[in-house]
Amino acid sequence: MNSGDCGDSERSLSENAAVPFSPEAIGTRIEALATKVGGKRELANKSGIHETQLYKYIKGANAPSIAVAVSLAQAGQVSLDWLILGAGSPSDAERGSASSTADYAYVPLYDARCSAGSGAWNERSRVLVELSFTRYSLRKKGLTPSLLACLRVDGDSMTGLLEDGDTVMIDLSRNTLEGEGVYVVMLDDHLYAKRLQRQFDGSVLIISHNKEYKEMMVPKDRLAELHIIGRVVWAGGWMV
Repeated sequence: MNSGDCGDSERSLSENAAVPFSPEAIGTRIEALATKVGGKRELANKSGIHETQLYKYIKGANAPSIAVAVSLAQAGQVSLDWLILGAGSPSDAERGSASSTADYAYVPLYDARCSAGSGAWNERSRVLVELSFTRYSLRKKGLTPSLLACLRVDGDSMTGLLEDGDTVMIDLSRNTLEGEGVYVVMLDDHLYAKRLQRQFDGSVLIISHNKEYKEMMVPKDRLAELHIIGRVVWAGGWMV
């Protein structure tokens, strides 16, 4: 990831709608903190926490102790209340002045790994937090903030490219196959990140990066059944 592309702090949804106290929610904020300081390895080095343990926190396998949380908050220059409880916002020193804050756009991160039920996927999903990206970096990629959403990858079908628990950003306006790339699609009422590739006969291949998973083909006469949510444009680094 290019330094400066992503401001990757988070803000609470409102003063009265703090993110619930849970290992997964804390992991989401730690992940954003890692991107902010330059990556998971950099955050591990700055905080003195083993990188393997940091990954466990990010995936929500367990919650950090108070001592560890203090080290993480100090390393990223954010408030401890925000890191643990999602209360308030990152420190004023980290967020900067009102003028510099205006340089950032906030993209919602949805709790939508497996989205089942009726209605649009984002209507039945909860917004966990909002991730901040510089408006310049989004504009440079031709992206409109209001048409973006973030999700967390579920499973190992894309391992080697996207790992279980990774956060990806999708461009919701790119919901038709415009060329080979990684898209979030809905299959059997569940969301998946998959590589899509159009064939000469008009069919579309759904490809997993993990070769243990077989390719799936959607025939040309059944393409209406392939529900593309959006194209993956960022996953810890730009993908377009």
